[in-house]
Amino acid sequence: MADIETGGAQGPRDIARGALGLLRQNLRVVIVLVCTLVFLALLGEVAEGEIMRLDTMAYQLFVERLRSDALTPVMEGVTSLASVVVLAVMAAVIAALAPGKAPGWCVTVNLACVVALNTLLKVIVQRPRPEGFRLVAESGYSFPSGHSMVAMAFFGLLIWMIWRYHRRDAMRVVWCAFFAVVIVLVGVSRIYLGVHYASDVIAGFCVSLAWLAFYTRVVAPLFVAVDAPRKDARP
Repeated sequence: MADIETGGAQGPRDIARGALGLLRQNLRVVIVLVCTLVFLALLGEVAEGEIMRLDTMAYQLFVERLRSDALTPVMEGVTSLASVVVLAVMAAVIAALAPGKAPGWCVTVNLACVVALNTLLKVIVQRPRPEGFRLVAESGYSFPSGHSMVAMAFFGLLIWMIWRYHRRDAMRVVWCAFFAVVIVLVGVSRIYLGVHYASDVIAGFCVSLAWLAFYTRVVAPLFVAVDAPRKDARP
């Protein structure tokens, strides 16, 4: 009787444990599916040519309520983190310090592919940028956000590299959290500065996140794989 009760108590735990294990094994597939569904949903709304409720709410929050003379220079600095100059400098640092065969090529190929993909999607969709409340000059189409795609692709790849190759200590978590915040802030800055709708930013994040799921599985290990096992901070 005791065995039956114990087995009944462990049943849900075993199911939960098995489901979690299945999710871990297929995490990339789940990410790709979710990101694809969100992107297609946003694309469908954009194709109808109307401003989404999401875009209106983001405008009211980031433009009408948060804009100020003090915050604007900060947002301009944040958005520059996804600029060519900043990313080129960071890529050079990665090439010099990161482990692996060719980490510099790893980030370069990743960025080149994402920029090409963003250009293609913008030409296909051809959504005009927001009008009337821009704080900086931008040209080209709006959907999906190029800065958001580049930020997610570049800093997201850094998160993957740190999580995979850095020793297991508090700094690994700190650095990953820091770059995750940078990604989000770059997207927010594009809305704040009035050069993108919120749907542009979210779509850009989704495209690059799905891309990273593929890139880190197929391409990145060819550049950054290390022969020696990662050193663990724990004994």
